Amino acid sequence: MEKLKLHIELIAALVSGVLILFAYALELLGIGSLSIITYLLAFVIGGYAKAKYGIKKTLQDRKPNVEMLMILAAVGASIIGYWTEGAILIFIFSLSGALETYTMNKSRHELSVLMKIQPEEAWLLKNNMTTRVAVASLTAGDMLIVKPGERVPADGKLVIGHTVVDESAISGESIPVSKDINDDLYASTVNLSGAITMEMTKPNSETLVQKIIDLVQSAQSEKPPSQQFVERFEGRYVIVVLIVFSLMLFLPHYIIGWDWNTTLYRAILLLVVASPCALVASIMPAALAAISNGARNGVIFKGSVHLENLSSIQAVAMDKTGTLTQGRPQVTDFIFRENTDREVLMGKIAGMESQSNHPLAKAIIKFIEAKGIHPLSNIQVTDVPGNGLKAIISGEDILIGKPAFVDETEAELFQDGVLNRLAHEGKTVTFVRDEKGIAAAIALKDIVRENAKSTIQELQQLGIHCIMLTGDNQKTAEVIAAESGVDAYIGSCMPGDKVNEIKKLTETYRYVAMIGDGINDAPALAVASTGIAMGEGTDAALETADVILMKNDLSRITYSITLARRMERIIKQNIYFSVSVILLLVILNFAQTISIPFGVIGHEGSTILVILNGLRMLK
Repeated sequence: MEKLKLHIELIAALVSGVLILFAYALELLGIGSLSIITYLLAFVIGGYAKAKYGIKKTLQDRKPNVEMLMILAAVGASIIGYWTEGAILIFIFSLSGALETYTMNKSRHELSVLMKIQPEEAWLLKNNMTTRVAVASLTAGDMLIVKPGERVPADGKLVIGHTVVDESAISGESIPVSKDINDDLYASTVNLSGAITMEMTKPNSETLVQKIIDLVQSAQSEKPPSQQFVERFEGRYVIVVLIVFSLMLFLPHYIIGWDWNTTLYRAILLLVVASPCALVASIMPAALAAISNGARNGVIFKGSVHLENLSSIQAVAMDKTGTLTQGRPQVTDFIFRENTDREVLMGKIAGMESQSNHPLAKAIIKFIEAKGIHPLSNIQVTDVPGNGLKAIISGEDILIGKPAFVDETEAELFQDGVLNRLAHEGKTVTFVRDEKGIAAAIALKDIVRENAKSTIQELQQLGIHCIMLTGDNQKTAEVIAAESGVDAYIGSCMPGDKVNEIKKLTETYRYVAMIGDGINDAPALAVASTGIAMGEGTDAALETADVILMKNDLSRITYSITLARRMERIIKQNIYFSVSVILLLVILNFAQTISIPFGVIGHEGSTILVILNGLRMLK
């Protein structure tokens, strides 16, 4: 529909331009009556859409608008015999309207691409039979078959098979992601390898891609405060221009001594040059283009108001787990007792840990399996809550757990006090004990994201204060703060404490962003000037945040702030330029040094330039 509207507006503008040239040629040939008819056709074809919109909007809002000023100026010019000037005004005005429609279409392009890639049908697996059904008819719990090369029809989990998925449609990440049993699958992503069976976990209306579409649609319909101000200003300004125009119809004749023709001519030209078209077009095209740019690069802004706020950010508070760090513990050190058969012991450890759901257990298994060692099977394991695991393997008692569980004194003395060193590095240490004593120490740590330090350095170069807020103890907070390079850190922060810290930062820095991913971060995200959620965060964080980083990529924070500041800079350029052009043209009009054609070119040219300047935000 929008494409059709653009084509109609563009064709109408071009036909109007051709008719003006034809009418001008007839005028030169002395066929005045036919040239006037041709000019009238140019008026109607080029100005119909704008006139219709202007009249409709005036009746709805009960106040005149920019479109009405342009129509009055064009009609006024023709009344006093300046048919060419009036027609040119209509032509350029309709052309700028077509360009504005193009801008809106361009900024919505990424959204339409997302909507097009949503699958409409899926293979439903029921009673060992597959049936092609509409995606809209599916419900959570349905089992679906996804063949190689097909798009995943719904959000769900992988049940049978292994595959590689192209998730670039929703994350912007070009590298395919490997998927195993119980891994999440997202609607509209592409299954690149084997056929898989998945379980649908969310209804079609709640898929990740649909949420992105809803958020972008909402953002595009929301006007930033600066645009709202300009629109309020526009209504009052148009009334002032009409009052001045009414006075100019006769006052200059009696006060300055202008003849009636000059008086009418300058009054009509005032309608043209004083119209705030360029000012009105200074903001929304740039804001829409910025939102589209963000959507294409994995950053979802819930409204252009958040872009404006983000451009003013002076401090950024960050959660630790899942934000600065990967949110998943990894084995960093595996220290063995001398003369220990490492492979045998690691097989026993993996066999015991495979029967635990603890995050540390999963990290240990992953580390051991990466070494090519298979877990020992058929082990009877006892879980000792809050302490660890114990088992009897080949008649030997094996313990895995915290120092107090395996013998704290021996754990502290193991390998010349390795426990103390690892603890000071912010690592969690698990010990393994057999009948000979402590057999191994396993150190795990939630690793700082690869780009965390570089991102923080980039933020600091932008003049932004970076602080880490975490619920972890002070020692762990100190280690992560040193590794990431933040300016300050506060440990042992409960959700309420994070809110209080954000309020304190706001008193100092005024505009503060909060970045988090968990339920405990949601209150702080809500209090901050701008809440930013990691894309893999909890629903509470995603719902509360103003900006979502779909790629879970910290570097997108710097990108988002840079994008917001660039948008703000372009908007200011547009406003200063459009106001300067209006003032210059008004002065030249009163000085009688400008004619209607040049007034039209100056006015409409400035409108086209600010729209084109706003379009730069697409890149």
